[in-house]
Amino acid sequence: MAAAQGRLSDGAGGMDEAKDTEKDRREADSAPLPFRAAVDALMAARLRPQIEVEPTRPPGRLAPYTYALEAAVVDGDEDLADGRLVLLHDPAGHEAWQGTFRLVTLVRAELEPEMAADPLLPEVCWSWLTGALQTRGLTYGEPSGTVTRASSHYFGGLSARPAASQIEIRASWTPREGLGGVPDTAAHLASWCDLLAQVAGLPPAGPGDASVVTLPQRRGPQSR
Repeated sequence: MAAAQGRLSDGAGGMDEAKDTEKDRREADSAPLPFRAAVDALMAARLRPQIEVEPTRPPGRLAPYTYALEAAVVDGDEDLADGRLVLLHDPAGHEAWQGTFRLVTLVRAELEPEMAADPLLPEVCWSWLTGALQTRGLTYGEPSGTVTRASSHYFGGLSARPAASQIEIRASWTPREGLGGVPDTAAHLASWCDLLAQVAGLPPAGPGDASVVTLPQRRGPQSR
């Protein structure tokens, strides 16, 4: 697969970002313990070195408490795939989720022409997501999502560019809660990274692979 088109974040930075970070820290202190534990597990996860992961500002108004990560599968200077994973928490529970936590994701990558032409590609990509969760023995409920395949053809002054195709997976699911009402978010993150790696065309990581990096701890959970 070729490089994905850019990263997902805006990268605003500056004084406004510093103010936002301080606000996030204050809100993190007041977040419920299960949510704080779920976020701590995400921040402590250890992942494949080809996948660069960092916290990003979560979308607002989806849940009382939210936390988001963005990631890119990197090969040299080339991004093979990128995505965003958002953790939602509503202590009162959510009827549509059938739980108090929800994971929402976007994954995208450019495709080689022969893959883009496969009529079964959407079904295959969805099976990569469910298979990544099942391979790690994770239980989850209420899965939903879309797989979108898009093609771009260039004309006129851009006619020298080759046609390009992109796949985009949008999905959400409810992770089953464990001790203390906390889901195993680190394992769900690892499964999500398995999906990113598969979409990018990387071989599966070997069992006991020690070539991992620790997630940077830049930003606390976001309360809405």
